[in-house]
Amino acid sequence: MKEPEFQIYQCVNPECRFRCPNDLSHRTMERCPVCGTDFLPSGQPFSNFRGNSSIAVTPAKHIEVVLDNLRSTLNVGSIFRTADGAGVRHIHCCGTTPTPKHPKIEKSGLGAEDFIEWTYHRSTLDLILTLKQQGFIITCLEATEKSTPLAKINKAHPKEKIALVLGNEVSGIDPAVLEAADHVISIPMLGRKTSLNVAVAFGIAIYALVI
Repeated sequence: MKEPEFQIYQCVNPECRFRCPNDLSHRTMERCPVCGTDFLPSGQPFSNFRGNSSIAVTPAKHIEVVLDNLRSTLNVGSIFRTADGAGVRHIHCCGTTPTPKHPKIEKSGLGAEDFIEWTYHRSTLDLILTLKQQGFIITCLEATEKSTPLAKINKAHPKEKIALVLGNEVSGIDPAVLEAADHVISIPMLGRKTSLNVAVAFGIAIYALVI
């Protein structure tokens, strides 16, 4: 399938010079969205580079992701997209977490929800207890007094089955789930804020686990 082509447009007003690409919903752009002056193509049309997924290497670790009562469809969609890129085998949507059946997830997932297996569970705690019985190492991504910094994760056992748990955007992971976990890991925060967006944190953590 041919990749979509894009075009950079630039305002001809020398006092504005606003510059941006078109998108799939606006193939041509005639007026500058800032000042209303003529908006003309600049340079040649281009396509985004797409890597060949057929040469991808299957990760040595079997990693599944558990979403514990997330609320944002945008976060869930973003997590699905990153999970697909990182070779995650399965995503478990729990409690209040929106599933790919929600139409807004398509906006941020960009189709990744069609390629990665997922299931819905009413209780995160019940799920992780079942996963532990199946041999998964339950690893929670949460900042606590006893959390292990992400950089110190032991990678000596590449074939472990890992269930990475992400918590609610505000309240975090269910305390009972934290108590039942095998490991709790955190991302060091070097500024004044004490946490990252859950989808951003997931992207950092999942690649630290698989690479």
